[in-house]
Amino acid sequence: MKLVMGGRYKGDPSALPARQVEGAVKFKEIDDMKKLAEFANGLALGILSLCLLAAAARLFFRPGGFSAVKLMPLGWGLIASNITIIFHELLHRLCFRGEVFLYSNLKQGIMFVTGTEDMSKARFVFMSLLPNIVFGLIPFVIFMARPQLTFFAGLGAACLSMGAGDYYNVFNALTQVPSGAKIFMSGLNSWWYLSGDGLNAENK
Repeated sequence: MKLVMGGRYKGDPSALPARQVEGAVKFKEIDDMKKLAEFANGLALGILSLCLLAAAARLFFRPGGFSAVKLMPLGWGLIASNITIIFHELLHRLCFRGEVFLYSNLKQGIMFVTGTEDMSKARFVFMSLLPNIVFGLIPFVIFMARPQLTFFAGLGAACLSMGAGDYYNVFNALTQVPSGAKIFMSGLNSWWYLSGDGLNAENK
């Protein structure tokens, strides 16, 4: 596994690592970057709102209700979520076995890793969800078990919402990719093929 710094992503998909596999099928997904960003941002906002509502309900029904609840740590948790962005991508990277490229555009709040290797559907789903489990689900579960730890409510809620694009990829993989197929990424898109179809794969 090798991490290659791809540099600043300027919005040109042709600059990303690409691969062609005979017979591969592209995921049915939103191709327009503006529409995809709007969809992901809307989904992220919805997830964040639901998490904060769940946190408020948990605080309300705890012994003593909202009395003596410290909300400042919750705010620090929301802020700390921004620090996890690079680690989010590094956890994605750990699920690759080959060369992985890291791109960013901090002005637009973009950072992502990509690679063109084959993955099973299970590994693709695990790769997509791992950072959201580590930085989102686990902290939020800790808060639900110990509601006085409001820092973890903010951290978990924000990090769960950051995974909107990952959840979209998982949904597409689970609903479109047949059992036994291989998944790979090329440019901004994900593709799948059945093992026998990829014998004439051509790497670029």
